[in-house]
Amino acid sequence: MDKILIEGGNRLVGEVTVSGAKNAVLPLMAASLLVDGWTTITNVPNLRDIDTFKVLLSHLGCDIESVGPGTLRIRTVNVPSPEAPYEMVKTMRASVLVLGPLLSRFKKARVSLPGGCAIGARPIDLHLMGLKKMGADVSIDHGYVTVKAEKLKGAKIYMDTTTVTGTENLMLAAVHAEGTTVLENAALEPEVVCLADALNAMGAVIKGAGTETIRIEGVRELKPVEVRVIPDRIEAGTFMVASAMTRGNVLLKDCPLGYLESLSVKLREAGAEITEEAGGVRVIGDWPIRSVDIKTIPYPGFPTDMQAQIMAMMTIASGLSVITETVFENRFMHVGELKRMGADISVDGRCAVVRGVKHLSGAPLMATDLRASASLILAGLVAEGKTEVSRIYHLDRGYERIEEKLKRLGAKIERVKE
Repeated sequence: MDKILIEGGNRLVGEVTVSGAKNAVLPLMAASLLVDGWTTITNVPNLRDIDTFKVLLSHLGCDIESVGPGTLRIRTVNVPSPEAPYEMVKTMRASVLVLGPLLSRFKKARVSLPGGCAIGARPIDLHLMGLKKMGADVSIDHGYVTVKAEKLKGAKIYMDTTTVTGTENLMLAAVHAEGTTVLENAALEPEVVCLADALNAMGAVIKGAGTETIRIEGVRELKPVEVRVIPDRIEAGTFMVASAMTRGNVLLKDCPLGYLESLSVKLREAGAEITEEAGGVRVIGDWPIRSVDIKTIPYPGFPTDMQAQIMAMMTIASGLSVITETVFENRFMHVGELKRMGADISVDGRCAVVRGVKHLSGAPLMATDLRASASLILAGLVAEGKTEVSRIYHLDRGYERIEEKLKRLGAKIERVKE
């Protein structure tokens, strides 16, 4: 098992290219199940979750080819057994995204209830409610959900809470349904729009993606296409915070700044300078960092996937910051590790009060989930002495060679075997 060693104190200076978005790639890979032919996906990052999804699709009967760096070709002629077993999906919640397309094209799907990071309950009841409204027979037994439908029919579906994977799954199911499906209170995330654009290129008729109401007109056939993955806004946000908290000067290439307005506002309030240039987005940090309050809410609000990183920054800010987590109930697991570095943080329910300290101290740390891993690395970049982050397999699920990118920016960081 690998771990990451960091010696803090270096400014980050230079250029970094933002990788493709994991949370956009996985729905696109699931969409390949809908067509008989080669679907080509470009700008694909090299991540553990994508490897896991490739194994799952291969198990289902898909042909998968890697055509040079960052390009995947997937073909689904037939699925002999439309089942996603527990062993293949226990570590990744996004596995549930095969449910909709398998049901839509092959009339049946049996999928293990998903796993992933232990950041709180993320049930799929809204996915199943929507499929039932479209005429599917749904049953759950022995940790698996089975759905069957000879023909899905369009329906009006209202989701009580906003769900990204739920919105995507129902879109994937509805493209072949008879009639019109309307998704109310749909997720607004850019990754949802990316999927809708790809499906429309395949021949689907989807309107309203990126708004609270999405309309899908069912079609008989889709054709394979080539689609480019959008840049990863969370990776971009992580590097923006890294530059800001190290007094850095970093140019981010392929930075989706339009997707990061809520983060940009808070970084500017904290004292960072953010400007758009011909080559990308430049983030310049300044000290002292000013404390800011954060409340996570669904897009376009402040992303829950950036909460841990901004908390790491607030640990060395001047003053007091209140960070409120409204999306997941168990997403403060990084707090204990940051406190081991000398951070002054107190948690009361879904609120964390962070009192900035003059400096953090390097320490041995253990990552608990994907974004917590990133926050500990950011803290290590500014800590006095050496920081050691273990259990970084979480990190590899969502960041492509982050230690290499940080090293090219001047960080003293390396990956070693435990």
